[in-house]
Amino acid sequence: MKQGIHPDYHVIDVRMTDGTVVQMKSTWGKPGDQMALEIDPLAHPAWTGGNQKLMDTGGRVSKFKSKYAGLGF
Repeated sequence: MKQGIHPDYHVIDVRMTDGTVVQMKSTWGKPGDQMALEIDPLAHPAWTGGNQKLMDTGGRVSKFKSKYAGLGF
């Protein structure tokens, strides 16, 4: 690995939306900086795997399913 071309990897404080502070390693900011999150990873479906609804605009999903029906998708 070449020296001097990679960003500094250091510990920062991440403030969650509920006010708790977690220390994480990041290349963002400077050592000891605090990042405030606007979206709560403890409740947001992107992190929790919550319910997702697939919007079929233009029949694309049904077209895909019918085309590849025999492959077990």
